[in-house]
Amino acid sequence: MCNLYRMSRSVDEIARVFDLAAPLGLNVAGELYPKSNGLVIAEGALRSMTWGFPLAQKSKVTGEPLKPRPVNNARSDKLDSFMWRYSFAERRCLIPLTAWAEAEGPKGEMTRTWLSLPGEDVFTVAGIWRGSDEWGDCYSMVMTDAAGDAAAVHDRMPVILAGEDRDTWTSGAQEDALGLCLPYQGALTIERTSERWAKG
Repeated sequence: MCNLYRMSRSVDEIARVFDLAAPLGLNVAGELYPKSNGLVIAEGALRSMTWGFPLAQKSKVTGEPLKPRPVNNARSDKLDSFMWRYSFAERRCLIPLTAWAEAEGPKGEMTRTWLSLPGEDVFTVAGIWRGSDEWGDCYSMVMTDAAGDAAAVHDRMPVILAGEDRDTWTSGAQEDALGLCLPYQGALTIERTSERWAKG
């Protein structure tokens, strides 16, 4: 599952790529972790949202509430579950990115492997979003089974959307949007690094 991705283009550059207005003052990170602020295209506009739906937690010891956990991946085969179904039905979005990362290697020594589309400076993956009391508007990335090049790195991957499928994802019927949740079969650029997965 994807817990790190990269957006190496500025807000203005992304706005130009997708022919959208660039809102002033958007605050987004270049490398995004769960609960980071990221760019999404929702309701025809470029917006900043928190990556991850907040999931309430309680201490197993005291029963007291803990800080919510960000659920940043939504499995495509679980989109009809309570947590996701209303967002999937009513609030689908596009997540622009330049690469996503997976952890590879033995536990405690995992390194970052970056995956991207060759020849594509920016591409889009499927997302869903909603408002929250905890973090304001937030989004989750839709994941499906990995295939092809991606399967050599991890068993799941983001749902990559071709340009001609973006409108269907954001505004088409649910069954048509669900039909787009397929493993990507095209070539991927895979960059294995020596950079530790967990910094520090």
